Amino acid sequence: MFTPVKAVKGQSEQERQRKKAYYDLFSTAVSKVRQPIESFFNRLNEKTTIQRAQKVRSTKGLLIHTMAKIAIAFIYLIF
Repeated sequence: MFTPVKAVKGQSEQERQRKKAYYDLFSTAVSKVRQPIESFFNRLNEKTTIQRAQKVRSTKGLLIHTMAKIAIAFIYLIF
């Protein structure tokens, strides 16, 4: 999993400036890849409330819950 680069405590200002261009390019690339994925899962959660699984007690129940919610999402796409 890639995440944008954050500042390191105790790093000198000279070293920070030297690596700034690399960190900026890397963070931009990571954001461009992550944004569509996060948007997809946000939309899936909005349409199906897939994260609401309070009454699921087993792995099998969780799989059934998840697959049913994904099926509902596909039905929403069709209609």
